[in-house]
Amino acid sequence: MRYIKPVWLTHSGEKKDFEVYSCHVSPDGTRLVTAAGDGHVRVWSTEAIRCAGDPLYTRPKQLASMSTHSGTIHTVRFSSNNRYLASGADDKIVCIYSLDPNPPSHSSTFGTNEPPPVEHWRVFRRLIGHDNDVQDLGWSYDSSILVSVGLDSKVVVWSGHTFEKLKTLASHQSHVKGLTFDPANKYFATASDDRTIKIFRFSPPAPNASAHDQLNNFQLETTIQAPFVASPLTTYFRRCSWSPDGNHIAAANAVNGPVPSVAIVNRGTWDSEINLIGHEGPVEVCAFSPRLFAKEPPAPANTERGFSTQHLVTVVACAGQDKALSVWNTSHPRPLVITQELAKKSISDLAWSPDGRSLFATSLDGSIIAVVFDEGDLGYIVASEENEKALAKFGAGRKGAGIVEGTDGLLLEEKSKAGEITRVEGRMGELMGDGAAASKTVPAVNGHNSSNATNDPAGQSNGSASASASEDAVKAAEEQQRAAQREADAAKLERLKQRVTITKDGKKRIAPLLLSGSSAAAAESSLPTSHLMATSTSTQGAKSDGPHSVLDLSKPFDGLPRGGLTALLLGNKRKGAPAVDADAEGHVEKKLAAASLNGATPILASGVDGLAPAQPSQAGLGLKATPEFIRPAVVNPSLSVSQLRLAVPKLRSHIVRSVDSRGNVSFAGDDGPAVNGGRPASEGGDSILEAKNPSGAAAMSRLQDREPARLTVTKRGQTLWQDFVPRNVLLVTGNQNFWAAACEEGSIYAWTPAGRRSLNAMVVEAQPVILESRGWWLLCLTAVGLCHVWNLQTLSSPHPPVSLAPVLDIAVHTMQTQPTVAPSVTSAHLNSEGRIVVTLNNGEGYGYSAAMYVWQRLSEPWWALGSQYWNTTDSSVGNLQSSSGHEPARAAAGDGEVAEADVSAGIIPHLERRTTNEVLLRGRGYHLQRLVKTLVSREGFEGFETGVSIAHLENRMAAAMLLGARAEFRMYLYMYAKRIGTEGLKGKVDELLSSLLGPIFEEEGEPATEGPRRVVGNGWQGHGSELCGLDRRELLKGVVLILGKHRDLQRITVPYANLLGLANGSPEDKGEEMMNA
Repeated sequence: MRYIKPVWLTHSGEKKDFEVYSCHVSPDGTRLVTAAGDGHVRVWSTEAIRCAGDPLYTRPKQLASMSTHSGTIHTVRFSSNNRYLASGADDKIVCIYSLDPNPPSHSSTFGTNEPPPVEHWRVFRRLIGHDNDVQDLGWSYDSSILVSVGLDSKVVVWSGHTFEKLKTLASHQSHVKGLTFDPANKYFATASDDRTIKIFRFSPPAPNASAHDQLNNFQLETTIQAPFVASPLTTYFRRCSWSPDGNHIAAANAVNGPVPSVAIVNRGTWDSEINLIGHEGPVEVCAFSPRLFAKEPPAPANTERGFSTQHLVTVVACAGQDKALSVWNTSHPRPLVITQELAKKSISDLAWSPDGRSLFATSLDGSIIAVVFDEGDLGYIVASEENEKALAKFGAGRKGAGIVEGTDGLLLEEKSKAGEITRVEGRMGELMGDGAAASKTVPAVNGHNSSNATNDPAGQSNGSASASASEDAVKAAEEQQRAAQREADAAKLERLKQRVTITKDGKKRIAPLLLSGSSAAAAESSLPTSHLMATSTSTQGAKSDGPHSVLDLSKPFDGLPRGGLTALLLGNKRKGAPAVDADAEGHVEKKLAAASLNGATPILASGVDGLAPAQPSQAGLGLKATPEFIRPAVVNPSLSVSQLRLAVPKLRSHIVRSVDSRGNVSFAGDDGPAVNGGRPASEGGDSILEAKNPSGAAAMSRLQDREPARLTVTKRGQTLWQDFVPRNVLLVTGNQNFWAAACEEGSIYAWTPAGRRSLNAMVVEAQPVILESRGWWLLCLTAVGLCHVWNLQTLSSPHPPVSLAPVLDIAVHTMQTQPTVAPSVTSAHLNSEGRIVVTLNNGEGYGYSAAMYVWQRLSEPWWALGSQYWNTTDSSVGNLQSSSGHEPARAAAGDGEVAEADVSAGIIPHLERRTTNEVLLRGRGYHLQRLVKTLVSREGFEGFETGVSIAHLENRMAAAMLLGARAEFRMYLYMYAKRIGTEGLKGKVDELLSSLLGPIFEEEGEPATEGPRRVVGNGWQGHGSELCGLDRRELLKGVVLILGKHRDLQRITVPYANLLGLANGSPEDKGEEMMNA
């Protein structure tokens, strides 16, 4: 055994050597890397260190020096694949270096005594994720992950391929100062000043894994406390080590009573029965030799089938604050080597060479020492295959893909992944312009349709089984189709290449063709997208139901640039648009400049193509000013005793309601043009209801002899009918089924489209505040907060009048000691089934359940700030057609009937957009944002975002079931199935599948509504064959296909797949359809 301490092997300064905090040897054994307080990472040649006493050795000693950190560097580690070098410092940054094969482009740094670099190590990545000093680093044995720990009590896991942050583990309560990896690649252990070692189980992630993919990875296995209950908190490091056979962990800074020791923790039971006692001060670092040793040299007598038959032992080195180095093995109760006063200060790190013959130590006095062992000093090194054999019993080298339950599980997994593969192929085809290649339809051959030809490629020719002739015909048809597609693509590309534009200086240029940047590909990115700050990037019709991380919760939303929507669409800098009659080389700017020479200022209009002379147009279109009102409405005496009072609309002289031929509603102003961007009410086939209240002097002297209000319905300028009511009209509504008007004193009149009064005037308790119609349903919200709903086709009501008091938190506000501001109603609508939907200015949305006689909260700001699925602009829910309020769904063939596919479509996205507008965009959720941000970083709330996101999906499904929104229910159900499958929530998966399956056996002759075991209703536990208007079995098929790819859930999903017949046969289009939904 030899000690080597070269004079040049140090981090020297002007007055003294800097403290050296860490060292590590590369996997090939040729480089030693050290880190010190001078902020430099230095790479040394191990050959030069061993040959330090040879005067004839002239090769370079220092290979490279990097100074990218701005502070003291505490740890350096080579990756196991020898591709990267990582360093962590007190500047809170982890730097990743890679060796550039090109020689260094510079010599030594000017003004220093640094030798010229021999190797070119460049910074590959800078990883930012810690809030305090980085104390230790570690690579997994397959280099799939990098883990960093620090004084912020965090354990941060990074991808070893993309260096994306995969997960942050906040399990420790104090500084984390040590880290070690299991050589079997199943666990890693972290040591902290909270006097614990925590063992985390993990599965090596894929190279393209994202943070969302690893939500269920890196789970805490156990916490070890016993050997560290009284351990001192004065150590700078707690560097532990895992034995090469995977059986033990050498834990530094343990105590055995009052004596410092090294605890040997057993794998599996995680107990500590052995302690290495001998050091006088706390032990800061332990390091196992990477090789196994035997007592005798390998010989044929003690070897069988290439493996040693001897008892193999491991060797561990320990050092710490007592400046002593000890080396132990598992066959001796006493240390093999003890070296006192190896350095003048504490020993900070130990590193073995890969062959197990050399040990390097660093100290805080600035010294770096190498200890070279001769053969037999520690034992005899056995072959590296012995390590693999010892680790095989722990599953080393086997991927953690789970165990397949059987052949049915494999078939189900194949069908589950078939849809995803097809989606990827179709998306790549769209990116490459192969739109027609995705549809593999085969032309008809001799009268057989394409479907038969696809299912049977051989086909039939003239009724005979001539396979060769049919194959030739199919191949010829496919070749002809591919040739036609190539010609069409070439023509399209040529047109794009020859697009000519005119620059500002009048020159012609060919516009460049953009070959990248498809938003369809961007929608499938695995990286999280902020939904509180970023705008939507999804294209029309694109569906993306992946989760979105909640980012930047400290500021309100401000998504529009300066200049508003116009600047977003058109830009701030405008160019001149070429005139129609101008020559190709001319510009409008010249004409405008010439016109302004005489002192005239030209009038310009900002169009899509730029600035152009304004063209005269007809006035009167667009938004109109609010018409002058006659007077406030007369207050009903019932308001004086009501605890709930809503504002009553003022009495206007002219009220207009317009309905097109399909029944869609568009409001119009006094002169007829539409307000909400629609066409003027006088154009097309719109029917217009006009209510005119008397505004002049009374014709009679008595006030009770007032002039009647006049109601007129016109179409294409012709009057269809006219009627008079003796009271002033406040509100009007209507559609293709009926017209209705609400008067000042609380009476409501209804007419048929031809003008017949379908029923007597309905009198409510107070003035109407909101009057809405949908199909045959009529909604009236009165000033005392009662909601009335009538069906004018059956002349009935689904429920008694409903009060808005629970919705407006009337009980909470009445219990206050002083008056407080209550929420106000911003809109009230009906869906196609006559259910009431109300939105408030606090961002909440409610729906009334006629079956349960209770209000249900459908949307609230809590989901917006805590759920990863909130962003409706990026999600496929934003593509559904809104059917709330003034955007009803398209009508079916029959008048007054709403198509089944459009029933309540878009109401839930409409409510969530209202919540975003009221709370997030206006900054009203600031305090709630701060609360969520605080909870995410607090102990016990590690699964906060996951729990809130899953609850949000469950809330969406319940809302879709309440409103009867079939398309939305199916979509939210599949999103929910994907998430609980990813999270591995077996209890919820089993319950979901059982609820979707419903009853299996029906007793013959049993009535549908009798029997204590029979549950009647339309909910999850209902006994019908449909759920939210959809077939339960079809929904169950879709969910089983989504969950089938998760092997840990196949014990639950395979029985359902067998029951539905999904586990037999090859993947079909049904699986693809379910996966694409």
